[in-house]
Amino acid sequence: VQLVESGGGLVQPGGSLRLSCATSGLTFSNYALAWFRQAPGKEREFVAAISWNGGGTTYYKDSVKGRFAIARDNANDTMWLQMISLKPEDTSVYYCAAGLSLGQRESHYDHWGQGTQVTVSS
Repeated sequence: VQLVESGGGLVQPGGSLRLSCATSGLTFSNYALAWFRQAPGKEREFVAAISWNGGGTTYYKDSVKGRFAIARDNANDTMWLQMISLKPEDTSVYYCAAGLSLGQRESHYDHWGQGTQVTVSS
């Protein structure tokens, strides 16, 4: 099983980025998917999650509601995190994760990517 994130980079405050997570080696449509992030010196934290059937259920960390949107394409085994109105406090390594149960805890997810750096700075 492989999960590979892309789309990270340096962006100014107020800017936008779209992260992608490409997967292989799993039956994509069976899995709930999530994004977590980890800032330097901090624990990894939940950002957003989406149920196996796409629009069925989504969860967001309170501080990203209205700014981040999670989506998936079960036909192409891909997930995205669209981020707008980015803030310096969004600076982190972002990880995608897949698991058979939907939730906001890391323990819900069995498979993880290597992460992509997002830096929000002027």
